[in-house]
Amino acid sequence: MDVLSDAIAVMRTGRPHSSRTYRRGPWGMRFHPSNGAGFHVVLQGSAWLLPAGDGAQPVALGPGDVAFLAHGRGHGLASEPGVPLEEFTPEPDGSRPRTRQDDSEGDGAATVLLCGAYQLDRARAHPLLAELPEVVHLPARVGEHPSLRAAVELLGAELADAQPGSDAVVPALLDTMLLYILRAWWLRERTTGHPAGWAAALRDPAVTAALDAIHDDPAGPWTVEELGARAGLSRAAFARRFMATVGTPPLAYLTWWRMTTAGRLLREEDLPLRQVAERAGYTSEFAFSRAFKREFGVAPGQYRKLRAAG
Repeated sequence: MDVLSDAIAVMRTGRPHSSRTYRRGPWGMRFHPSNGAGFHVVLQGSAWLLPAGDGAQPVALGPGDVAFLAHGRGHGLASEPGVPLEEFTPEPDGSRPRTRQDDSEGDGAATVLLCGAYQLDRARAHPLLAELPEVVHLPARVGEHPSLRAAVELLGAELADAQPGSDAVVPALLDTMLLYILRAWWLRERTTGHPAGWAAALRDPAVTAALDAIHDDPAGPWTVEELGARAGLSRAAFARRFMATVGTPPLAYLTWWRMTTAGRLLREEDLPLRQVAERAGYTSEFAFSRAFKREFGVAPGQYRKLRAAG
């Protein structure tokens, strides 16, 4: 897979959840901190996003606006700043109900919200997601991000009127939404003129070529010279450019990605340790186990048992 898809896949756990909420002002909701990430979309009316933290400024959301919160910190959502916030209570299984109808006696303007939540494993947070800002705000503008707008409309329609097959369609649309949100952020950052970090890395053809090589074949016997050749640069020039954008030396990122891939295989597939080691680029199971324990603090077999136990 490409780097963006891999970055999401390696962190995702469980099934995503979503809800469509109707509110009539004044209203306010408080969302507690979690290990996941989530988004809010205003389908009708307006709202204010209230980020947590001293000095955090409210964000005005209009029709079609998307707000993505990547780091799982608590926040509020309200008809206007200063409105008392009620606790947003998930369903007993941790999910969010598909449709919520406001029972209040408010006589203010109506607002329809589309919200989604993802479960993430932050123990191996990919740096691409880790460097996202506290709030990714994507205002609705004519002609911008048409794929994201289409996904919003499809998801909103499914939640408003569930049809046969919705249980399969909704999670797939939520996965699509997450990719489109991150792609929209990346495209916006790369056009600012001064992208930094991973936004700059994904804009740089040389660095992207090396990252694609690593992600396509993490077990490959890569050297800095070979990755530089993929990038069309000398060894020294490539190493400098990779470090400047990704933030780590090429082989350090390669090792991190190999171990992250191994951890995912141990969690999700019942493969012998020998095969996991081979897919992570190790010909020796002993060398792999030693490297894995150095990275995760436990041996591969113990890691698999701990993850299976919950």
